Amino acid sequence: MGVGLVARRLASVPPVATMARGTYRYFATFSYENGAVPRVGPNVFLAPTSAVVGNVTIGKNSSIWYNCVLRGDVNEIRIGEETNIQDGTVIHVAKNNAKGVALPTVIGDRVTVGHMALLHACTLEDLSFVGMAATVMDGAVVKKGAMIAAGSLVTPGKEVPSGQLWGGRPAKYMRDLTQNEKDFLPVSAAKYAQLARTHILHTKPCEPVATH
Repeated sequence: MGVGLVARRLASVPPVATMARGTYRYFATFSYENGAVPRVGPNVFLAPTSAVVGNVTIGKNSSIWYNCVLRGDVNEIRIGEETNIQDGTVIHVAKNNAKGVALPTVIGDRVTVGHMALLHACTLEDLSFVGMAATVMDGAVVKKGAMIAAGSLVTPGKEVPSGQLWGGRPAKYMRDLTQNEKDFLPVSAAKYAQLARTHILHTKPCEPVATH
């Protein structure tokens, strides 16, 4: 399903405030002063050390990993289904650009975002892939099935076409994805969804082990 339909499909997702206390998603989420409350679908893993603030919507079977920050204060963050936002990633938004156009961050279904990425007021379409420590800036669009290499910088307003690998600082076209790479994109999302279910079931607070 395209990112243009994410908002309508997620409209029925309940706000976190309605969920039972004692779950990690409760302790990892925060309302904002304008009253915006994160909305989280079923079977979503929010790591205990993640911070999800304000106007953020996350679709079912997605995962927000340890030390991630999702700050939906001046605009909204929308994340689709079975998408993984890996450890240390920061996602923010912009109220609008110089022309007054609103700049939320919109992430589609089955997207993989590698460790310590930075996403700011951009769009990642379904089955796209952002490598570790990559940056995607305001107004940039990573099209369906496109891949950003680790450490790359996608500058404001750039559009990365479907089926292409971009890399570098600033990021530029490198080559078309191989068929094996294209086939890997849904596998990556499915594997992280399964791993997230394991963390939901087995991650719990513990006392540190004493050393001598």
